[in-house]
Amino acid sequence: MGIAENRVIVVGGGASGMVAAISARRQGADVTILERNPRVGKKILVTGNGRCNFTNINADINCYQGSNPKFAYSALSKYGSKESIDFFEKLGIAHKVEEAGKVFPMSDQASSILDVLLYELNQMKVSIICNAYVKNIKKKNAQFVVELEDGSVIQGDRVIIATGGKAVPSTGSDGNGYELAEKLGHTIIPIFPALVQLKLEGGCFKQIQGVKFMGTAELIHNNRPVAKDCGDILFANYGVSGPPILQISRKAGELLQENEEVFLKLNILDTFSRAELKNLMLERIKNGAKKSVEFSLVGLVNKRLIPVLLKEVGIKDLKYPVGNLASNDLEKIITILTDWRFKVRGTKSWPSAQVTAGGVDSREINPDTMESKIIKGLYFTGEIIDIDGLCGGFNLQWAWSSGFIAGQNAAL
Repeated sequence: MGIAENRVIVVGGGASGMVAAISARRQGADVTILERNPRVGKKILVTGNGRCNFTNINADINCYQGSNPKFAYSALSKYGSKESIDFFEKLGIAHKVEEAGKVFPMSDQASSILDVLLYELNQMKVSIICNAYVKNIKKKNAQFVVELEDGSVIQGDRVIIATGGKAVPSTGSDGNGYELAEKLGHTIIPIFPALVQLKLEGGCFKQIQGVKFMGTAELIHNNRPVAKDCGDILFANYGVSGPPILQISRKAGELLQENEEVFLKLNILDTFSRAELKNLMLERIKNGAKKSVEFSLVGLVNKRLIPVLLKEVGIKDLKYPVGNLASNDLEKIITILTDWRFKVRGTKSWPSAQVTAGGVDSREINPDTMESKIIKGLYFTGEIIDIDGLCGGFNLQWAWSSGFIAGQNAAL
């Protein structure tokens, strides 16, 4: 290692903080991690349903959002999914690639990612101080003075703020990093929950909660589609959940922040065009004209949805023979099966969100080094920056990319 030139203090022992610490130590710096929890890496354990989807082979600039998504380009091109897979392979993580490019440890255990990171930190003699809540950071001359809640003070030459955002507060994410950054002169782009469930207006949700279907979810703003995804969609007592909902939730949150009206369009039968669905319905009616309008939909859509859908289109008599159905009523049924609309009244809050949108303004950070343009020697990594990724391993990849670059440059 040689003589350590720089004393680097990493505030936050999450994904990006640990990789930043390893990266800085490998460059010869003397590194201390300050972690507010009793142990580091708590949030890693809950990622990917406990399996840790630690990157995605498709990670590129198009998978990231923020006021200036292009900010992520430099870090991702220098340290992308290939480099992350290689880094973890060398630490002992055999990997496997699953649908949509998601990468998991062969062990299917998030704990193995944390285990190998901890092993490396200990091997490299990185100092880890837990239960260390940072209250304030000041720069005096060329030195940083980090004040902890218990009154103790730690000094260093460089500081990396890797505190994360506000998502999953049970892991210690309380937004403290934004206050620290603000006190140091940085601008905070308003934060809101992302990769989160949507709350919808309507009185039918208690009746259909737990119903799951494969379909398409689309956000509508000013009568125009603004975000779209398909897959498993799940009704809940507050509205909807499922991977497609999480993917489009960021755009919904952004518009709601601006007090804009947003609607959700659900296509329950997205494998059919409207014309194909009409032909199918006419065929079903011909084959079972005496069936009730309610029973005529059994086998096509989830049974628990049928009375709710028919009520929505104004059909009060569910026992009415489907063969006698007026053509405009049939058109209404076809419409609701392909275009069921709800007003979005909000998103679920921080405990339900997987990631934080918004954060430290990326225009105030050098994209090549992650160093503050305002305070020399101050660096940012991961979720605290106004960059967030789609669901599927992209946010952890951003943690590794930004952490590696910040650590490497802080050590110089």
